[in-house]
Amino acid sequence: MSVPPLLLTAGLAILLVLSVIGSLAFGSERLPLGDVFGAVRARIFGGATPSFVIDSIVWELRLPRALLAAIAGAGLAIAGAAMQTLVRNPLADPYLLGVSSGASVGATAVLTTGALSGLGVYALSGGALLGALAASFAVFFIASAQGGLTPLRLVLSGVVLSAAFSAMSSFLVFLSPEPRAAESVMFWFLGSVAGATWAKLPFVFLIVALALVVLLAIHGWLDAMSAGEETAHSLGVPVRGLRISLFVLQAVTVGAVVAVAGGIGFIGLIAPHLARLVVGARHRVMLPVAALGGALFVVWVDTISRVIVSPQEMPLGVVTGIVGAPVFLILMGRARYSFGGQN
Repeated sequence: MSVPPLLLTAGLAILLVLSVIGSLAFGSERLPLGDVFGAVRARIFGGATPSFVIDSIVWELRLPRALLAAIAGAGLAIAGAAMQTLVRNPLADPYLLGVSSGASVGATAVLTTGALSGLGVYALSGGALLGALAASFAVFFIASAQGGLTPLRLVLSGVVLSAAFSAMSSFLVFLSPEPRAAESVMFWFLGSVAGATWAKLPFVFLIVALALVVLLAIHGWLDAMSAGEETAHSLGVPVRGLRISLFVLQAVTVGAVVAVAGGIGFIGLIAPHLARLVVGARHRVMLPVAALGGALFVVWVDTISRVIVSPQEMPLGVVTGIVGAPVFLILMGRARYSFGGQN
C-alpha cells in the first residue's frame, strides 16, 4: 500500500484538527456540535459565545485535554521511531528502557509519601519527570559501563531495570497508609489526560516539536542506521554519537510525555510501524506521518475513554490495547515491509 506522503500528511493534519474539535462535544455531558464550533469560533475570531457554561467546558476543560492527547500521541510515536532505530528492533517501544517504570517510581513517591509537595499541582508531573530521567540515565550508564551502547546491552539493561523500578513502585504502594494509593497509581500508570491544563501544554509541546525537528534534520543518518551499523559506518555516520543523541532525545521526550499523561502504552510501538506500512521506511516521510497518526489515535482513544463508561473514565492504556491491537494486526496482514534488513 503506497500513498503520496505529502497528500497523506496534509490529510492527517486536517483530520487531526477536525477530530480535536469534534472530541470537544463528548464527555460526561454531551454538547451539541454546533455549540462547540460556536465556542471555538468565538474564542478565535471573536463574537458571542453560545453560553458561559459551554465556553468554560470547551475552552478550559476539554480543549487542553484534547491538545495534550494529540501532543502525547505524537511524542510517543516519534520516540518509538527513534527507539526502534536506536536498537534496530521492531518490537522496541519508548518504554523499553525503563522510562515508564522510572516515572512510576517518581509519581508513586509523590502519591504515597507527599514528596515534592512544595511544587503544588506540579508535584506529580515533577516527580514523574525526575523518575523517568533518572531511570533513562541509569540504563545509559550501566550499559556504557558494561562495554558500550550496543542495542543488546541497552535492551537487556532497560528490561532488567524496568522490572526493578516496577518492584520499587509496588513496594511504595505496599507501605503506604493511604487505602486508595494503589488505585491512584494504577490509573496514572495506565495513562490519562484528565488533568490537562493550558499551563502544562507549552513545555511538553516544545519538547515534542524539538524532537521531531531534530530527527527530521538527521533523517539520512537514521536511514543509514536502520540499514545496519556497518552500513552506517561506511557512509560516514558517527554511530556512537548518534546512539547517544537518540538515547537522550527519546528519554527526554518520553519523560516529558509520561510526566503529564502517564504511561500510555502501545502508541510508540505501532505508530511507526503503521507509518512504514503506508509510506515506507524513509524517516523523512515516515516521521511526520507517524507523529500525526499517533496524535490522531490518542485523540480518538481519549474520546472513547470518556464515553465508554460515562460518567466514569477508562484509562487510556486499556483503550489503546483494545482498539489498537486488532487494527495493527489487520494492517500487518494486508501489507509487507522490511525493517532492519528483515521482511
